[in-house]
Amino acid sequence: MKSNTDYIRLEKNARTRKKAVSAVTCVLLVFWAVVVLFPFYWMVLTSLKSYGAYNSEYIPKFFTLSPTLQNYADAFTAVPLGKYFVNTIIFTVLTTALMMVVITLAAFAFARLEFQGKHTAFLLFLSLMMIPNELVVITNFVTVTNLDMRNTFPGLILPSVTSVFYIYLLKENFEQIPDSLYYAARVDGTGDWKYLWKVMIPMSRPTIITITILKVIECWNSYIWPRLITDDENYFLVSNGIQEIRENGFGRENIPAMMAAVVVVSVPLVVLFLIFRKKIMSGVSRGGTKG
Repeated sequence: MKSNTDYIRLEKNARTRKKAVSAVTCVLLVFWAVVVLFPFYWMVLTSLKSYGAYNSEYIPKFFTLSPTLQNYADAFTAVPLGKYFVNTIIFTVLTTALMMVVITLAAFAFARLEFQGKHTAFLLFLSLMMIPNELVVITNFVTVTNLDMRNTFPGLILPSVTSVFYIYLLKENFEQIPDSLYYAARVDGTGDWKYLWKVMIPMSRPTIITITILKVIECWNSYIWPRLITDDENYFLVSNGIQEIRENGFGRENIPAMMAAVVVVSVPLVVLFLIFRKKIMSGVSRGGTKG
């Protein structure tokens, strides 16, 4: 039999190992946080350096003693960045709103309605995720061009109003709602539309909020499609504005002003994520758990 001394020694060893594991975990997390956050720090730091100070640094400095906000003013005067912000807000709001209507109805149909070939249709629908994005972009470009919708908001918006992944995520969440609740509502005379609006959407609010936020981020960062389908600056988005600053905004490579523009564009998304981070995590976990 083990004596009390042996049990005390084993308990101390267990506590020591636990503390060592916790210390190693903290060190790794801090290291990873530095790796992830350093580009953002460097972006903000560069945006606060003057053009002359930045170009005079033969060895990059990790701080500045004379920060300036002139780069932010230059970013808005070099190109009509304010107009691009308005265009991006219009594009983001309309695209997200239309997509939420489409994916909610599609997810409800696949999750709750019964029709012939539903499972086969859903498998074929999921197979669309295997198609490379390059092929989709080419097809959309030809379609929008043939419909004479280049340099228009409908041409920007329509190719982005659905998502196979978001339909799948919301369908999985809808299927977590008990069938007995649906049958009880039908007995009470509740139609499918009212059941969707009054029961399923409120119960799936975390997932819907998550999808909405992710779509907003996706629209805000959209670059390839707007760049491809528009050559009129009246329809440029903020991502295109940054590229325009790089190409012809200053007539020279003004990196600090470019970084200032990137900071301005990034801040709304960072604030959005910080405000809704708990709902995003909750929605993703609920969408990926069934039962």
